[in-house]
Amino acid sequence: MPALVEGDDLGMYVVKLRGAGQGVKALVAEVVAGELARAAGLSVPEIVLVDLDRGIADSEPDPELADPLEKSAGLNVGLDYLPGSITFDPVADPAPDAATASRIVLFDAFVTNVDRTPRNPNLLSWHRRLWLIDHGASLYFHHGWGPEDPLEGVRDPFAEVRQHVLLKWASALGDAAAHLAAALGDEVLARVVQELPAAWLTDPGWVDETAHRDAYLRWLRARREAMPVFLEEAERARAVLV
Repeated sequence: MPALVEGDDLGMYVVKLRGAGQGVKALVAEVVAGELARAAGLSVPEIVLVDLDRGIADSEPDPELADPLEKSAGLNVGLDYLPGSITFDPVADPAPDAATASRIVLFDAFVTNVDRTPRNPNLLSWHRRLWLIDHGASLYFHHGWGPEDPLEGVRDPFAEVRQHVLLKWASALGDAAAHLAAALGDEVLARVVQELPAAWLTDPGWVDETAHRDAYLRWLRARREAMPVFLEEAERARAVLV
């Protein structure tokens, strides 16, 4: 349940609420996947932290909206609103170039993003570029995660790639893998994980915030090393498709 909010910087943001849907883990996925996509050279709206005052819920007469707003008091995620942008239509819009399509497909396999399908592409066309939005469904392993298996799902081939909206144009997956591996070095992964607010890392399964943060970093590093696994799956899926 996103909300369009004007910030105190007078900017307009699409705010993802911690009190809705999958809760704070969806916000973690939004920040991690969004900032890693940006580091990989993909277009992502600016991501900011939005501190929602509890009083906002008091002014909302609809209880279906007031309840998640009340639960979302504190830090949430905002994405810069792109005025005039339209949802990418794989039938009507111009086809993306092979490099862009391949990098998006393989990146989504890296972060296990199940939510980039023809039914719900989560891509915007704006100023003749494709912009990636809505990464809350990424990193789905962390919904059942714990210190007893910190690398759960890290070698998942990501069979869901066969449903990717851009797969048919992704004819340069090998080049995309080389680019992704180079762009997402250890320093980049560490920087993005470090940006996560401590208030979001309170899962009681982990000893403390530091252990929780380190677990995300280790998972991302291991997932990068497992790239041949999901690259092969993406290439197999595309061969069947085309």
